[in-house]
Amino acid sequence: MKFITIDKNNIDQEHICCAIGNDKVNQNRAQSKKDWMKKRFDDGLVFRRLDDRGKFFIEYMPIEKVWKPISGKNYMVINCLWVSGKFKDQGIAAKLLKECIDDSKKQKMDGVVVITSDKVKPFLTDKKFFEHHGFEVIDTAEPYFELLILKFNKSAKDPSFTENVKKGVCSNEKGFTFIFSNQCPYMEEYVGLLADICKKKKIPCKIIHLKDCKEAQKVGSPFGTLGIYYKGVFKTHELMSEKGFEKFINEMK
Repeated sequence: MKFITIDKNNIDQEHICCAIGNDKVNQNRAQSKKDWMKKRFDDGLVFRRLDDRGKFFIEYMPIEKVWKPISGKNYMVINCLWVSGKFKDQGIAAKLLKECIDDSKKQKMDGVVVITSDKVKPFLTDKKFFEHHGFEVIDTAEPYFELLILKFNKSAKDPSFTENVKKGVCSNEKGFTFIFSNQCPYMEEYVGLLADICKKKKIPCKIIHLKDCKEAQKVGSPFGTLGIYYKGVFKTHELMSEKGFEKFINEMK
């Protein structure tokens, strides 16, 4: 089993797992993610995947530069750990996690942190997986997010969610608010589609496209790549189809 590290030297030639279709739509999605990554490598971003074609990767970066509303010093943050399809249940996720842990120790980090949820949610790795590998819950944010830590240096100060996200609210209380970043290749496209539905239904909506880590740490949702708020209250981090969002609107009403 061989792992490949995607960096500025090979990113244009290698696939990034998230969007691997050869059609134009997926090529555009992948390019948006790659453009985001190219600007983050100097911030310590690491993207490592299995040397095969499929969805099996881990992405992580130092907490000081992470695009999530958490604060702390000298910790590594896992942005995403994803193994799907025929590659599940082969120990690949554990091996990818070990790559991150070993790398963090080499860089003399005080530990590794990751955001999960109190119950199994789409797009978030089940917290039981991390607890099995020694992680513990150290902080929470409404309505279901949990911050887990694997600590190497027991005397180091624990990281935490920033106070502005713990209550699960945003400043815009009219209609929907979509807060997203291009860390995920699907977000910009789908947020645009959801916003169009709001406009057709004459529902107020506001889009906040995160442009840097400081903005993400200040106003981003705990998930980081997407937060959907209704009347100022966080509702979900889940990407939805147009039909799914129309159903979601009806539920909000």
